[in-house]
Amino acid sequence: MQTLYITHPSCRLHEMGPSHPECPERLDAINDQLLASGVLGFLDERQAVRAGRADVLRVHTRRYLEYLDAHSPTRAGTYFELDPDTLMNPHTLEAAWMAAGAGLVGVDAIMRGEASTAFCSVRPPGHHARPGEAMGFCIFNNLAVAVAHALDNYALARVAIIDFDVHHGNGTEEMFAGDDRVLMCSFFQHPFYPHCGAGKVASNMVNIPVPAYTAGAALRQLMSDIWLPRLQAFEPEFIFVSAGFDAHREDDMAQLGMVESDYAWMTEQIVALADKTAQGRIVSFLEGGYNLSALGRSAVAHIKALARL
Repeated sequence: MQTLYITHPSCRLHEMGPSHPECPERLDAINDQLLASGVLGFLDERQAVRAGRADVLRVHTRRYLEYLDAHSPTRAGTYFELDPDTLMNPHTLEAAWMAAGAGLVGVDAIMRGEASTAFCSVRPPGHHARPGEAMGFCIFNNLAVAVAHALDNYALARVAIIDFDVHHGNGTEEMFAGDDRVLMCSFFQHPFYPHCGAGKVASNMVNIPVPAYTAGAALRQLMSDIWLPRLQAFEPEFIFVSAGFDAHREDDMAQLGMVESDYAWMTEQIVALADKTAQGRIVSFLEGGYNLSALGRSAVAHIKALARL
């Protein structure tokens, strides 16, 4: 079954200044590496659609959407600061609506039987975005929009979220904590931004804080010992992935020690689980990853495993 590669030109137009690490070139790094490796020819390329307001309102507040509308810049070269790390330029809001819509394309195509897996190569990323607040480069929580869409429209009883970004997906946790239809498994460097997730959490959250310099082999072991038993017992009917590649040892935004083979191995475990309980259904979203070379190589390793190449 086909793997979808979903993106949109608007996602390149969002930028937050020449020195900002969350830059348009991140998408180029992934696409270039897909081309160079020959993988792109095996994927079904599709464009994201603009999410509807009702889609985003499942996980974000109406007041927040109105705030974004009111403060979106209109003049070229101008920015509005949503938080110290997150700015809007005149194209940002359209990019955010497209990024939020990418997962809807993936979910609907998979549920129609047109594909089994999808990778959404979109930005702004999403997993820090809270119901009423932008945070950590994120405007809308793209994965959460897709999860809520899947739960509401396809009568799914059990959905899993796996987040392997180096930073804790605090926004996603906030949106689904206590929802027994959702099991969220994540590891993240701690103590580290956003400085949460290591304390007492809801029973449907499986958080694994790890210290700086934890290597890929140790993270694989934690996934085998902690995540996989919980996920297997939960028997998800659909799996969503926040795929951050900033835990790579070459990424100087953090201090974990993953390499491409670790991302491939983790994805293979997710694919095997999906085959067993979820009819193979997976939608993955680009989150972090700021060393462009490491990002491109790691994302391709992840996509190859999703596509069984």
